[in-house]
Amino acid sequence: MPIRFAPLRLPLRRRLQTAAVLQWVFSFLALGTAPPDLIVCPLVVFGEGGCCIRWCTPPCGVLAPQYPLPCSCCPLSGGAPLSPPLSPQLVKTAPLDPSRNYLFGFHPHGVLVAGAFGNFCTEATGFGELFPGLTPHLLMLPFWFRLPLFRDYIMSGGERDKASVSYLLGREGGGQVAVIAVGGPPESLEARPGALTLQILSRKGFIKAALQHGAALVPVFSFGENELFHQVPNPRGSLVRAVQERLQKLMGLALPLFHARGVFQYSFGLLPFRSPIHTVVGAPILVPRTPCPSREAIDRLHATYLEQLIALFEENKTKYGVPPEKHLNLI
Repeated sequence: MPIRFAPLRLPLRRRLQTAAVLQWVFSFLALGTAPPDLIVCPLVVFGEGGCCIRWCTPPCGVLAPQYPLPCSCCPLSGGAPLSPPLSPQLVKTAPLDPSRNYLFGFHPHGVLVAGAFGNFCTEATGFGELFPGLTPHLLMLPFWFRLPLFRDYIMSGGERDKASVSYLLGREGGGQVAVIAVGGPPESLEARPGALTLQILSRKGFIKAALQHGAALVPVFSFGENELFHQVPNPRGSLVRAVQERLQKLMGLALPLFHARGVFQYSFGLLPFRSPIHTVVGAPILVPRTPCPSREAIDRLHATYLEQLIALFEENKTKYGVPPEKHLNLI
């Protein structure tokens, strides 16, 4: 296959976006094991949305994010977020009461959860303007918080350990949004262009957490999430999938063998394709506070959530490039 090289003459804006995405991908793949002298950029620019996350050490000495952030510190934005045609887009379908706490179920996981990061860890897509009074927190596996430097990097963007879900949903006064990629690492092994497989039928822990704290459930579907990367063929039952699943059980995280484009050519590499993401936030499902929910109550709410998620997907799929004959595959 011939290599498709990037044009020599591209606008500086495009070059800066590529550099920013390269930094982001590098941080996820290598920051946990990189020596400190390679960590030279305390300013993170999410290039596709043009927003910044600054590192901030408050008086208590604990690293914490200043969120949401204006983009006046960003040399690319001129004081306002950039809006390139292929940036992530956050779509609001219903208002959310800031006096409540919410649990967003994010689907699909994708390879690197790029849509969740861009929409809920930065102000690139204007979360604060769309949902005033709410602060989102993307929940990640505990494994990532055991890595020096990487832990501080992800916390600077608002990410939290999944174990903190009770703390967030139990906050008095509302205004907190816990965002969880429900399919988790196993679902990343299904991520490839055109895939619509969600691992959700047996995942009910987030339902129980919502009931225990009376947090409203909100289904979120990110159209285009699976279009960012190709993946080495790994059908169920294959040797590749068997090794991946074995490593996932041992390490607690999946290792998808993905590839997309490079910096100076478009034929191979680890950068995502320049493809749009439209993350649609559904209407809230109000949940009564039930400190000790029964299995029947969990199953009922889980069924309601699945109905709302499917309806959200079906109502929006043709707007964002999904053929009308395609449907979600829930496993």
